[in-house]
Amino acid sequence: MINKKRILVVDDEKDLCDILSLNLHMAGYEVEASYSAEEALNIEIESFDLLILDVMMEGMSGFDMAKVLKKNPATASIPIIFLTAKDTEDDILKGFGLGADDYISKPFFLREVLARVKAVLARTSKKLDKQEDVFSYKGIKVNYAHKSVWVNDSEVSVTRTEFDILRLLLSHPGKVFSRQELIESVWPKDVIVTERTVDVNITRLRKKLGSCSDLLCTRQGFGYCII
Repeated sequence: MINKKRILVVDDEKDLCDILSLNLHMAGYEVEASYSAEEALNIEIESFDLLILDVMMEGMSGFDMAKVLKKNPATASIPIIFLTAKDTEDDILKGFGLGADDYISKPFFLREVLARVKAVLARTSKKLDKQEDVFSYKGIKVNYAHKSVWVNDSEVSVTRTEFDILRLLLSHPGKVFSRQELIESVWPKDVIVTERTVDVNITRLRKKLGSCSDLLCTRQGFGYCII
């Protein structure tokens, strides 16, 4: 059975959000709706294949939400379609500058939205097919699709936070990340995290890496890295 593509629609116009979500669902997608960016950021966004974000919302705008997502390695590659009444050239260029995959102006035809959604998913799926779901580095192997970690061919159990830390460090071998950089990249924006919390998670992760623990290096006074 083919897994349905998951789409998150974020728009503070509830009626419009619900209508769009219903039509996407009828088109065969698995859809979830949020009525604010703040609400959406509390969802496990990395599980979605596409985000449809309204730009002009109460509180955090769609543009600001996109900035947060693009800074997080776990959500940076998820395609985004902006949906908005702001259709000046500067607005459109700003949207694409934030990494948008498409920009649909209101009012719109539902058939147009469905066609653009299909096109973006087809285009981004081809990119994903070219990427490896499994990344190996020395004795560590990470399966990004299955969210699993293997050390010398033995699977180890890690928490979501530990997985995200490891993924970030492995994606930049040799680069030292400060505790603050790890907090900003791994933890949700609205969660209060101390540097001590980072140290505790690093200690647990290093222990779970076993014979590969020496690869997770502490740079005293600077932060952590994978060597």
